[in-house]
Amino acid sequence: MGWIVHKHGVLYSQEYGWDERFEALVSQIAADFINNYHPQKERCWIAEMNGEVVGSVLIVQESEAVAKLRLLLVDPKARGLGLGTRLTEEAIRFAKRTGYEKIVLWTNRVLKEARHIYEKLGFKLIAEEKHNSFGHELVGETWELTL
Repeated sequence: MGWIVHKHGVLYSQEYGWDERFEALVSQIAADFINNYHPQKERCWIAEMNGEVVGSVLIVQESEAVAKLRLLLVDPKARGLGLGTRLTEEAIRFAKRTGYEKIVLWTNRVLKEARHIYEKLGFKLIAEEKHNSFGHELVGETWELTL
C-alpha cells in the first residue's frame, strides 16, 4: 500500500501538477481499504515486472450489489503493454465471481489513458461535475459497468 500511495503522489504531481492533497486522498483510500478489509468482497492487485512493482488496482465494497474500482495506476516504464487493461479486467472478473451487480468508479477527465481503458471495457460515463481539487480546476466523472 505504501508503494501505491507514494507512486500516485509522485506521478500525479509530475504528470498533472496535482498537490499533496491528492496524495492525502490516496492515503485515505489505502487506509480505509486496510482498516475495513472484507476479504470475501475486496481485493488489491499489484503488478510486477522484472521483480519491480509497476501497477495496481483495488476493488472495494460500495454495497452488497456494488463494487468500486479504485487506484488504477501503471508506472510509466510499464505503460503501453496493456497492463492497465489487464489489471482492470482482473478486477472485473473478481467482481463478477463475487456476485456484484455493477462496478462504479470516479475519475477525472484529464486522465485520458484510464478513461480509454474504462470505455474499452464497457464502462459508461453516467455523471460529470466540475470541482477544484489538488490545486486545479477539474472535471470529475463517475463511470459504471453493469455486470
